[in-house]
Amino acid sequence: MELSVLDIKGQDTGKKVALAETVFGIEPNQHVVYLDVKQYLANQRQGTHKSKERAEVSYSTRKIKRQKGTGGARAGSIKSPLFVGGGRVFGPRPRDYSFKLNKKVKVLARKSVLSTKAKANGISIVEDFTFEGPKTKQYLSFLSAFSLTNKKTLLILPNHDDNVFLSGRNIPKVNITTVDSVNTYDLINAEVLLISETAVSKLENLLNK
Repeated sequence: MELSVLDIKGQDTGKKVALAETVFGIEPNQHVVYLDVKQYLANQRQGTHKSKERAEVSYSTRKIKRQKGTGGARAGSIKSPLFVGGGRVFGPRPRDYSFKLNKKVKVLARKSVLSTKAKANGISIVEDFTFEGPKTKQYLSFLSAFSLTNKKTLLILPNHDDNVFLSGRNIPKVNITTVDSVNTYDLINAEVLLISETAVSKLENLLNK
């Protein structure tokens, strides 16, 4: 598959980029995409949730009423979950939600999403560019030139560029990343992928190792 290279104003530069079939033309595997997204979201969880159970509630352990003769059920402790202020039954405890996923599975997941986006014409190749300084207005003009003002976009750069990152970080629905940091969740969450011309070959080399 060949795509035209567009400049920062959305105009065709006359150059073409051939996308590798091994990255942008495979048969998508939806299950590995699910696993990779699941792992990404699980890793975002702090797991610091905690509620007090009956052994941790600060109350007296005195038996609150006699065992027999009251006409009611037996009650041994005010800490019982049956009483207001008592401990919680099987409450949440701190835990680690992360789990292991093989590198080959994660690579296949990214290839699957890239292939799906390519088939749906959801990828645009942008000529390498930078800004003179961090200006949000410049990035908005860039999005406007591609008619992407109200769409979720992911810009993939070959390397970190402070001026570009700072220009787009406060704009809703805009995400900017580098080839080394791109993940399946960001790829699948974006409606349109904007890939820098140099980043294409770097991304293909990374996923074809």
